[in-house]
Amino acid sequence: MRHRHKSLRNNNPLQRISDAAFEDPKSYGRLAKIPSFHFPHGKPIPRSENEAALRRVQQAFTALPNGTALKSGDMEDVCKAINMPLYWKRSLFDAIARAAGHPHYSAFDDELPPVTFQNFSTFWREMTARANDEASRFVFTLATGGCNKFSSSNVRNHLVQDDFTSMIKDLIDTHPGLSFLADTPVFHRSYVDTVIARIFWTVNRSWTGCITASELRRSNLLETIRELEFTIDINDITDYFSYEHFYVVYCKFWELDKDRDMAISCRDMRRFDDGGLTTRIIDRIFAGVKTMTFPNFVAFLLAEEDKRNPASIEYWFRCMDIDGDGVISLYEMQYFYDDLQAKMIRAGLATMALTFEDVICNILDLASPAVPNRVTLADLKKCGLAHRFFNTFINMNKYCEQESAEGDRHQHEDYEISDWDRFCAVEYERLARDDTEDDSDG
Repeated sequence: MRHRHKSLRNNNPLQRISDAAFEDPKSYGRLAKIPSFHFPHGKPIPRSENEAALRRVQQAFTALPNGTALKSGDMEDVCKAINMPLYWKRSLFDAIARAAGHPHYSAFDDELPPVTFQNFSTFWREMTARANDEASRFVFTLATGGCNKFSSSNVRNHLVQDDFTSMIKDLIDTHPGLSFLADTPVFHRSYVDTVIARIFWTVNRSWTGCITASELRRSNLLETIRELEFTIDINDITDYFSYEHFYVVYCKFWELDKDRDMAISCRDMRRFDDGGLTTRIIDRIFAGVKTMTFPNFVAFLLAEEDKRNPASIEYWFRCMDIDGDGVISLYEMQYFYDDLQAKMIRAGLATMALTFEDVICNILDLASPAVPNRVTLADLKKCGLAHRFFNTFINMNKYCEQESAEGDRHQHEDYEISDWDRFCAVEYERLARDDTEDDSDG
């Protein structure tokens, strides 16, 4: 029985190591010398290095009046001393304030509580005991700012949307590329919401509403935040923070929100893209809710205008998978296409309104499902043509455009610019042109 037991276990290389140790106790010592290779919070940093950083921070606080920081700008030299990106400074201030025992305050408050080097030291020692690399320290810093009472056990190991608010508000207040936005506070909340929605759309690939250090490491968010310090024109950074992209999103929302209640209804959505969306897909988008908030509209627009994006593919797949069985069946495809076909006929486009039988052959060839007539999420991500698949069932205008266009972008263009970036560039130019014409008429 012992030999049979070994033969079953020997398929696992880690188990073979364990078996060797069991048979030869001397191997325990050799195994103990194998260096660790898994560091969920980053590879440990020598204590001497952390202590040296603490001394540099002490010098930075000494240079402040009365050794006290009163605003996020006072954190600039502190960030340099510990090699934190500049635009973590407000989040760092909030974390230190929480370590000092100050009660929670709004990210939009202008008057901040005083913090000292001693307060920083409390925060620093807790953080360095738990977080070592940039991703884990980003999570710890922002999560500390959002906790009610500071202690290592109270700090979450993930970030929620509100954790980003003070950092983005500080960006509005202090980045040279957003100085004009700083003077128009009525748009501050919407810019913050847009950036947060874009961050979670791109980074939170688990769709949990909680961003972990692991997700941060797989994204370009931290690298992009570092770039902000060295980029004067914030529109040069199209990921997350672009003002032009925010302007496009806000104007699209404003065009639909006729009653100015900052919410979109099903009736409002019927006007989107000159009425291109079908009734059935709109009903699916609004399933379980009466209105769409501005942050949810940001996610919708990202999904609609960049259907090649993995998050967009997942968004639309859930909409079309009516029964939630992980497959878009022929029945579900026909359910949505029949609505699009009827919409085309009503719009006088009967010649382009092919029968479902004619369309489905092309669609299945395009998706190349592993199981005939059953399209899965994996099939759509693999085929590289998910945008054409979804346009056929979702948006009459985009479907007609793709069917009348010669070829497809993947055949004759590179991927230097995403569909989202292209959409925002075209729309911003159109909006700027309309504004110029309005000024001329005035």
